[in-house]
Amino acid sequence: MANYQNLLVAIDPRQDDQPALRRAVYIVQRNGGRIKAFLPVYDLSYEMTTLLSPEEASAMRQGVTNQHIAWLKQQAHYYLEAGIDIEIKVVWHNRPYEAIIQEVIADKHDLLLKMTLKHDKLGSLIFTPLDWQLLRKCPCPVWMVKDQVWPDQGSVLVAVNLSDEESYHHELNLKLVRETQDLANQIVKNPEIHLVSAYPVAPLNISVELPDFDPSVYNNALRGQHLIAMKELRQKFCIDEKYTHVHEGLPERVIPGMCDEMSAGIVVLGILGRTGLSAAFLGNTAEHVIDHLKCDLLAIKPDGFECPIKAAKE
Repeated sequence: MANYQNLLVAIDPRQDDQPALRRAVYIVQRNGGRIKAFLPVYDLSYEMTTLLSPEEASAMRQGVTNQHIAWLKQQAHYYLEAGIDIEIKVVWHNRPYEAIIQEVIADKHDLLLKMTLKHDKLGSLIFTPLDWQLLRKCPCPVWMVKDQVWPDQGSVLVAVNLSDEESYHHELNLKLVRETQDLANQIVKNPEIHLVSAYPVAPLNISVELPDFDPSVYNNALRGQHLIAMKELRQKFCIDEKYTHVHEGLPERVIPGMCDEMSAGIVVLGILGRTGLSAAFLGNTAEHVIDHLKCDLLAIKPDGFECPIKAAKE
């Protein structure tokens, strides 16, 4: 059950506004829980100097940390004065994504929120290298928040993979819909939850190489398989057929297009978190979709996901 009670907000020190913190407050005001505003800081110049003793260098690092703590308290002062439970924490660490994930592990946070920027001309979101590291490696769900107000009557869209090639997709689909329903019922009034899936068309080169191959027959059969799988999925959760969508095309085109059409407030998808050679050879379909989104994103890992980042040493 998605009952997020222990939220970690990754603060962006370059911004005077913190949409991720605002979204976290929105969640706890409706669902309860506590918030930790977390910021890793680092300045290489403090590590390179040979003129300072270890004690002096440590004192200077602490001074920088204290300055950021004061700044962060100012960022959150409206919420703190309103009685919102927000813990402020700043650490010195040269790898921000490692520091954030280690904090998730150490304090057993069940949701990570981080702001992501919106490209003014293209409309799509811009994901930084830090965003990608968190999406791929963070063991808890990651909520990427855009710097815009949540749309009125914004719906929730769940991107499901109805391919029967890999069994783990079925379990992940169930987890996505289950957690989305739990979360939406807790924090959104009368939410519309839509399920969307995309299936690819037959490659044109097959028709050339195999003259007897009929692409229309293949495409119709593939659509039929997806419709049957979608029916089974929606019936498990008592979702009306009008809230389910199966479309022909690439997921990175179909899913963002559906988000725009429905003015979605957030899209929920599963991300396998592949890295290294497995990512290079197998690819990450979710990541191609993410690159084209214009709304909030909630990325959820499958059960059994093994985080490649180890807990910090005491």
